[in-house]
Amino acid sequence: MKRFIITGGYGFIGSNLIHMLLKKKFVVFNIDNLSYSAQKYNLKDINSKKYFFKKVDINNKNDLLRIFKNFRPDGIFNLAADTHVDRSIENSYNFIKNNILGVYNLLEAIKDYKKRIRLIHVSTDEVYGDIVGSKRSSEQYPYRPSSPYSASKASSDNLISAYVRTHKIDALISNCSNNYGPRQFPEKLIPKMIYNILKGKTLPIYAKGKNSREWLYVDDHCEALIKLFFRGKKGEKYNIGSGMNCSNVFIVKKILKIFKKKNFKISKKVKIVYVKDRPGHDFRYALNSNKIRKSLKWRPKISLSQGIIKTVEWYIENKKFFSGIPKKLFTKRLGNK
Repeated sequence: MKRFIITGGYGFIGSNLIHMLLKKKFVVFNIDNLSYSAQKYNLKDINSKKYFFKKVDINNKNDLLRIFKNFRPDGIFNLAADTHVDRSIENSYNFIKNNILGVYNLLEAIKDYKKRIRLIHVSTDEVYGDIVGSKRSSEQYPYRPSSPYSASKASSDNLISAYVRTHKIDALISNCSNNYGPRQFPEKLIPKMIYNILKGKTLPIYAKGKNSREWLYVDDHCEALIKLFFRGKKGEKYNIGSGMNCSNVFIVKKILKIFKKKNFKISKKVKIVYVKDRPGHDFRYALNSNKIRKSLKWRPKISLSQGIIKTVEWYIENKKFFSGIPKKLFTKRLGNK
Protein backbone atom coordinates (compact mmCIF):
# COMPACT_ATOMS: atom_id res chain seq x y z
CA MET A 1 0.00 0.00 0.00
CA LYS A 2 1.49 3.33 -1.08
CA ARG A 3 2.33 5.88 1.60
CA PHE A 4 2.06 9.61 0.84
CA ILE A 5 3.09 12.83 2.52
CA ILE A 6 0.92 15.85 1.76
CA THR A 7 2.50 19.20 2.62
CA GLY A 8 -0.08 21.90 3.31
CA GLY A 9 -2.76 19.30 3.94
CA TYR A 10 -5.09 21.60 5.86
CA GLY A 11 -5.29 23.94 2.88
CA PHE A 12 -7.75 23.88 -0.01
CA ILE A 13 -6.26 21.47 -2.56
CA GLY A 14 -4.32 19.54 0.08
CA SER A 15 -7.40 18.70 2.17
CA ASN A 16 -9.39 17.61 -0.89
CA LEU A 17 -6.46 15.44 -2.01
CA ILE A 18 -6.26 13.83 1.44
CA HIS A 19 -9.97 12.94 1.33
CA MET A 20 -9.47 11.35 -2.09
CA LEU A 21 -6.32 9.41 -1.17
CA LEU A 22 -7.96 7.98 1.96
CA LYS A 23 -11.01 6.93 -0.07
CA LYS A 24 -8.60 5.06 -2.32
CA LYS A 25 -7.19 3.30 0.80
CA PHE A 26 -3.73 4.90 0.73
CA VAL A 27 -1.80 5.88 3.88
CA VAL A 28 -1.47 9.65 4.33
CA PHE A 29 0.78 11.84 6.49
CA ASN A 30 -0.31 15.49 6.58
CA ILE A 31 2.44 18.08 7.20
CA ASP A 32 1.21 21.64 7.76
CA ASN A 33 2.60 24.67 9.57
CA LEU A 34 -0.97 25.83 10.32
CA SER A 35 -0.65 29.29 8.78
CA TYR A 36 -3.63 31.65 8.42
CA SER A 37 -5.18 29.74 5.48
CA ALA A 38 -4.91 26.28 7.06
CA GLN A 39 -8.34 25.25 8.33
CA LYS A 40 -8.77 22.28 10.65
CA TYR A 41 -12.44 22.27 9.64
CA ASN A 42 -11.28 20.92 6.26
CA LEU A 43 -10.36 17.54 7.78
CA LYS A 44 -12.76 17.45 10.75
CA ASP A 45 -14.51 14.33 9.44
CA ILE A 46 -11.33 12.28 9.00
CA ASN A 47 -11.28 9.28 11.34
CA SER A 48 -8.86 6.78 9.90
CA LYS A 49 -5.93 4.73 11.18
CA LYS A 50 -4.31 5.45 7.82
CA TYR A 51 -4.15 9.20 8.48
CA PHE A 52 -1.42 11.01 10.45
CA PHE A 53 -0.71 14.69 11.12
CA LYS A 54 2.20 16.68 12.48
CA LYS A 55 2.62 20.44 12.65
CA VAL A 56 5.82 21.01 10.67
CA ASP A 57 7.22 23.85 8.60
CA ILE A 58 8.85 22.63 5.39
CA ASN A 59 11.63 25.12 6.09
CA ASN A 60 12.75 22.77 8.89
CA LYS A 61 14.86 20.20 7.08
CA ASN A 62 15.63 18.14 10.21
CA ASP A 63 11.93 17.68 11.00
CA LEU A 64 11.33 16.58 7.42
CA LEU A 65 14.14 14.01 7.56
CA ARG A 66 12.81 12.56 10.82
CA ILE A 67 9.36 12.13 9.27
CA PHE A 68 10.86 10.54 6.14
CA LYS A 69 12.81 8.02 8.20
CA ASN A 70 9.85 7.10 10.43
CA PHE A 71 7.03 7.18 7.85
CA ARG A 72 8.97 5.89 4.80
CA PRO A 73 6.91 7.67 2.13
CA ASP A 74 6.64 6.52 -1.46
CA GLY A 75 5.62 9.97 -2.59
CA ILE A 76 5.21 13.61 -1.56
CA PHE A 77 2.58 15.97 -2.93
CA ASN A 78 3.89 19.47 -2.24
CA LEU A 79 0.98 21.85 -1.68
CA ALA A 80 2.61 23.97 1.03
CA ALA A 81 2.61 27.46 -0.43
CA ASP A 82 1.42 31.01 -0.04
CA THR A 83 -0.89 31.55 -3.01
CA HIS A 84 -2.88 34.79 -2.85
CA VAL A 85 -1.56 37.34 -5.37
CA ASP A 86 -2.95 40.33 -3.42
CA ARG A 87 -1.02 39.26 -0.32
CA SER A 88 2.17 38.93 -2.35
CA ILE A 89 1.73 42.53 -3.53
CA GLU A 90 1.10 43.71 0.04
CA ASN A 91 4.13 41.86 1.47
CA SER A 92 6.27 39.37 -0.45
CA TYR A 93 8.35 37.99 2.43
CA ASN A 94 6.32 34.84 3.18
CA PHE A 95 6.17 34.00 -0.53
CA ILE A 96 9.95 34.04 -0.78
CA LYS A 97 10.32 32.14 2.52
CA ASN A 98 7.74 29.42 1.90
CA ASN A 99 7.53 29.09 -1.88
CA ILE A 100 11.27 29.27 -2.59
CA LEU A 101 13.25 28.53 0.58
CA GLY A 102 10.65 26.00 1.74
CA VAL A 103 10.94 24.09 -1.54
CA TYR A 104 14.75 24.30 -1.30
CA ASN A 105 14.68 22.69 2.17
CA LEU A 106 12.23 20.03 0.97
CA LEU A 107 14.54 19.20 -1.94
CA GLU A 108 17.57 19.06 0.34
CA ALA A 109 15.75 16.68 2.69
CA ILE A 110 14.77 14.41 -0.22
CA LYS A 111 18.37 14.48 -1.50
CA ASP A 112 19.85 13.65 1.91
CA TYR A 113 17.30 10.92 2.67
CA LYS A 114 19.03 8.77 0.01
CA LYS A 115 16.03 6.47 -0.55
CA ARG A 116 13.78 7.13 -3.54
CA ILE A 117 10.78 9.40 -2.99
CA ARG A 118 8.71 10.70 -5.89
CA LEU A 119 7.88 14.41 -5.50
CA ILE A 120 4.82 15.91 -7.20
CA HIS A 121 5.21 19.67 -6.96
CA VAL A 122 2.03 21.66 -7.53
CA SER A 123 2.68 24.93 -9.35
CA THR A 124 0.41 27.33 -11.26
CA ASP A 125 -0.53 28.60 -14.71
CA GLU A 126 0.45 32.08 -13.51
CA VAL A 127 4.15 31.35 -14.11
CA TYR A 128 3.47 31.76 -17.84
CA GLY A 129 2.15 35.29 -17.35
CA ASP A 130 -0.39 37.04 -19.55
CA ILE A 131 -1.47 34.89 -22.52
CA VAL A 132 -2.50 37.16 -25.38
CA GLY A 133 -5.34 36.56 -27.82
CA SER A 134 -6.48 32.97 -28.31
CA LYS A 135 -3.14 31.29 -27.54
CA ARG A 136 -2.80 28.63 -24.86
CA SER A 137 0.51 28.04 -23.06
CA SER A 138 2.05 24.59 -23.48
CA GLU A 139 4.75 23.16 -21.21
CA GLN A 140 7.38 24.65 -23.56
CA TYR A 141 6.01 28.18 -23.17
CA PRO A 142 8.51 30.61 -21.54
CA TYR A 143 8.00 31.69 -17.93
CA ARG A 144 6.94 35.35 -17.62
CA PRO A 145 5.61 35.80 -14.08
CA SER A 146 3.98 39.13 -13.28
CA SER A 147 3.42 39.09 -9.51
CA PRO A 148 5.68 38.27 -6.55
CA TYR A 149 3.51 35.17 -6.05
CA SER A 150 3.97 33.81 -9.58
CA ALA A 151 7.67 34.75 -9.53
CA SER A 152 8.13 32.70 -6.34
CA LYS A 153 6.39 29.71 -7.93
CA ALA A 154 8.48 30.05 -11.10
CA SER A 155 11.61 30.05 -8.92
CA SER A 156 10.55 26.87 -7.13
CA ASP A 157 9.80 25.17 -10.46
CA ASN A 158 13.30 26.01 -11.69
CA LEU A 159 14.88 24.77 -8.45
CA ILE A 160 13.12 21.43 -8.84
CA SER A 161 14.21 21.05 -12.46
CA ALA A 162 17.79 21.77 -11.38
CA TYR A 163 17.68 19.16 -8.58
CA VAL A 164 16.30 16.56 -10.99
CA ARG A 165 19.21 17.10 -13.35
CA THR A 166 22.02 17.65 -10.82
CA HIS A 167 21.00 15.41 -7.92
CA LYS A 168 18.86 12.91 -9.86
CA ILE A 169 15.86 13.21 -7.54
CA ASP A 170 12.54 11.85 -8.83
CA ALA A 171 10.26 14.86 -9.26
CA LEU A 172 7.53 16.16 -11.55
CA ILE A 173 5.92 19.60 -11.80
CA SER A 174 2.23 20.25 -12.38
CA ASN A 175 1.07 23.67 -13.56
CA CYS A 176 -2.65 23.92 -12.88
CA SER A 177 -5.30 26.48 -13.76
CA ASN A 178 -7.58 28.21 -11.21
CA ASN A 179 -9.01 25.58 -8.87
CA TYR A 180 -12.39 25.94 -7.17
CA GLY A 181 -14.58 23.77 -4.99
CA PRO A 182 -15.20 22.96 -1.31
CA ARG A 183 -12.83 24.02 1.48
CA GLN A 184 -11.23 26.99 -0.32
CA PHE A 185 -10.12 29.93 1.83
CA PRO A 186 -12.47 32.89 1.22
CA GLU A 187 -9.83 35.35 0.05
CA LYS A 188 -10.23 33.74 -3.41
CA LEU A 189 -12.92 34.86 -5.87
CA ILE A 190 -15.54 32.09 -5.72
CA PRO A 191 -15.71 31.46 -1.95
CA LYS A 192 -15.49 35.21 -1.30
CA MET A 193 -18.50 35.87 -3.53
CA ILE A 194 -20.43 33.04 -1.88
CA TYR A 195 -19.60 34.43 1.58
CA ASN A 196 -20.68 37.95 0.58
CA ILE A 197 -24.00 36.68 -0.80
CA LEU A 198 -24.64 34.72 2.39
CA LYS A 199 -23.83 37.82 4.46
CA GLY A 200 -25.72 40.33 2.29
CA LYS A 201 -22.64 42.23 1.12
CA THR A 202 -21.62 43.77 -2.21
CA LEU A 203 -19.66 41.69 -4.73
CA PRO A 204 -16.42 43.54 -5.59
CA ILE A 205 -14.73 42.70 -8.90
CA TYR A 206 -11.53 44.21 -10.22
CA ALA A 207 -11.74 46.67 -13.15
CA LYS A 208 -14.64 45.62 -15.41
CA GLY A 209 -14.49 41.94 -14.53
CA LYS A 210 -13.33 40.92 -18.00
CA ASN A 211 -10.12 39.23 -16.89
CA SER A 212 -10.18 35.65 -18.17
CA ARG A 213 -9.33 32.59 -16.11
CA GLU A 214 -9.44 28.84 -16.78
CA TRP A 215 -11.44 27.05 -14.08
CA LEU A 216 -10.84 23.49 -12.84
CA TYR A 217 -12.88 21.67 -10.20
CA VAL A 218 -10.58 20.58 -7.37
CA ASP A 219 -11.47 16.85 -7.50
CA ASP A 220 -10.52 16.72 -11.18
CA HIS A 221 -7.18 18.26 -10.28
CA CYS A 222 -6.62 15.74 -7.47
CA GLU A 223 -7.30 12.83 -9.84
CA ALA A 224 -4.69 14.27 -12.20
CA LEU A 225 -2.10 14.56 -9.42
CA ILE A 226 -2.57 10.91 -8.46
CA LYS A 227 -2.14 9.91 -12.12
CA LEU A 228 1.09 11.92 -12.22
CA PHE A 229 2.48 9.96 -9.28
CA PHE A 230 1.78 6.58 -10.85
CA ARG A 231 2.35 7.30 -14.53
CA GLY A 232 4.08 10.65 -14.99
CA LYS A 233 7.66 10.80 -16.29
CA LYS A 234 10.49 11.88 -14.01
CA GLY A 235 11.59 15.47 -14.60
CA GLU A 236 8.60 16.34 -16.79
CA LYS A 237 6.16 19.22 -16.46
CA TYR A 238 2.41 18.74 -17.00
CA ASN A 239 -0.21 21.43 -17.50
CA ILE A 240 -3.53 20.61 -15.82
CA GLY A 241 -6.51 22.63 -16.99
CA SER A 242 -10.13 22.30 -18.03
CA GLY A 243 -9.80 24.19 -21.30
CA MET A 244 -12.76 26.33 -20.15
CA ASN A 245 -12.03 30.06 -19.92
CA CYS A 246 -14.52 32.53 -18.43
CA SER A 247 -14.44 36.14 -17.35
CA ASN A 248 -14.57 36.88 -13.65
CA VAL A 249 -17.88 38.70 -13.99
CA PHE A 250 -19.38 35.67 -15.78
CA ILE A 251 -18.41 33.49 -12.79
CA VAL A 252 -19.95 35.90 -10.28
CA LYS A 253 -23.20 36.16 -12.25
CA LYS A 254 -23.32 32.36 -12.47
CA ILE A 255 -23.02 32.08 -8.69
CA LEU A 256 -25.84 34.60 -8.26
CA LYS A 257 -28.08 32.61 -10.61
CA ILE A 258 -27.51 29.44 -8.61
CA PHE A 259 -28.53 31.17 -5.37
CA LYS A 260 -31.66 32.50 -7.07
CA LYS A 261 -32.58 29.06 -8.42
CA LYS A 262 -32.34 27.74 -4.88
CA ASN A 263 -34.83 30.44 -3.81
CA PHE A 264 -32.24 31.88 -1.46
CA LYS A 265 -33.35 35.24 -0.07
CA ILE A 266 -30.72 37.63 -1.38
CA SER A 267 -30.29 41.02 0.27
CA LYS A 268 -30.78 44.15 -1.86
CA LYS A 269 -27.23 45.08 -0.88
CA VAL A 270 -25.91 42.14 -2.90
CA LYS A 271 -24.84 43.60 -6.21
CA ILE A 272 -21.74 43.63 -8.37
CA VAL A 273 -19.46 46.63 -7.83
CA TYR A 274 -16.36 47.28 -9.88
CA VAL A 275 -13.30 48.34 -7.90
CA LYS A 276 -9.86 49.67 -8.78
CA ASP A 277 -7.72 47.00 -10.45
CA ARG A 278 -4.75 45.51 -8.64
CA PRO A 279 -1.20 46.38 -9.81
CA GLY A 280 0.27 44.16 -12.55
CA HIS A 281 -3.00 42.26 -13.02
CA ASP A 282 -2.66 39.69 -15.84
CA PHE A 283 -5.62 39.75 -18.19
CA ARG A 284 -5.71 36.11 -19.31
CA TYR A 285 -4.34 32.71 -18.32
CA ALA A 286 -4.97 29.74 -20.60
CA LEU A 287 -3.31 26.32 -20.62
CA ASN A 288 -2.73 23.78 -23.34
CA SER A 289 -3.27 20.51 -21.43
CA ASN A 290 -2.93 18.14 -24.38
CA LYS A 291 0.14 16.44 -22.91
CA ILE A 292 -1.58 15.01 -19.81
CA ARG A 293 -4.74 14.24 -21.77
CA LYS A 294 -2.87 12.21 -24.38
CA SER A 295 -0.09 10.59 -22.35
CA LEU A 296 -2.00 9.84 -19.13
CA LYS A 297 -5.55 9.68 -20.52
CA TRP A 298 -6.74 12.27 -17.99
CA ARG A 299 -9.54 14.70 -18.62
CA PRO A 300 -11.83 16.69 -16.31
CA LYS A 301 -15.14 15.03 -15.43
CA ILE A 302 -16.96 17.94 -13.73
CA SER A 303 -18.38 20.69 -15.94
CA LEU A 304 -18.22 24.30 -14.79
CA SER A 305 -21.98 24.39 -14.14
CA GLN A 306 -21.89 21.17 -12.12
CA GLY A 307 -18.82 22.27 -10.21
CA ILE A 308 -20.15 25.66 -9.17
CA ILE A 309 -23.45 24.13 -8.04
CA LYS A 310 -21.55 21.56 -5.94
CA THR A 311 -19.37 24.35 -4.54
CA VAL A 312 -22.26 26.65 -3.59
CA GLU A 313 -24.10 23.73 -1.97
CA TRP A 314 -21.05 22.79 0.11
CA TYR A 315 -20.62 26.30 1.50
CA ILE A 316 -24.34 26.61 2.28
CA GLU A 317 -24.21 23.29 4.14
CA ASN A 318 -20.92 24.18 5.88
CA LYS A 319 -21.43 27.75 7.08
CA LYS A 320 -19.34 26.91 10.14
CA PHE A 321 -16.33 26.88 7.79
CA PHE A 322 -16.64 30.69 7.54
CA SER A 323 -17.41 31.25 11.21
CA GLY A 324 -14.15 29.58 12.21
CA ILE A 325 -12.05 32.13 10.29
CA PRO A 326 -11.34 35.64 11.68
CA LYS A 327 -13.02 38.06 9.27
CA LYS A 328 -10.01 40.37 9.22
CA LEU A 329 -8.11 37.65 7.33
CA PHE A 330 -10.29 37.83 4.23
CA THR A 331 -12.63 40.85 4.27
CA LYS A 332 -10.02 43.61 4.03
CA ARG A 333 -8.63 44.34 0.59
CA LEU A 334 -4.88 43.76 0.22
CA GLY A 335 -2.35 44.70 -2.45
CA ASN A 336 -4.07 47.97 -3.32
CA LYS A 337 -0.86 49.86 -3.99
